[in-house]
Amino acid sequence: MAEEINRVAVEILGERYLLKGDRSPEYIRRLAAEVDHRVRDIINRHSRIPITKAAVLAAVNLADELNRLQESYDGLVKMIEREKV
Repeated sequence: MAEEINRVAVEILGERYLLKGDRSPEYIRRLAAEVDHRVRDIINRHSRIPITKAAVLAAVNLADELNRLQESYDGLVKMIEREKV
C-alpha cells in the first residue's frame, strides 16, 4: 500500500513553493516556516548578504544542528546499550 503524498503550498521569503511529502501538511508548513525564519534571521543580522548565500548559511546551520543531535542521540543509545549489559 503506497503512502499518501501531500502537496502543500508554502511561502519562503515571499516566494511560493509547492512541497510534496508523506508527512502531514501541518508538518510540512512548520518546516517551511522554520526555514523562512532562519533565512530571515541571517538576512536581518547581515543586511548586505545575498538571499542565496543566506539560504546556504541557513542550510549549513541546520545541517550542523542535525549532526549535533544525531551525535547526542547516538551517545544516548550507546549509554542505554551499556546499561543493559
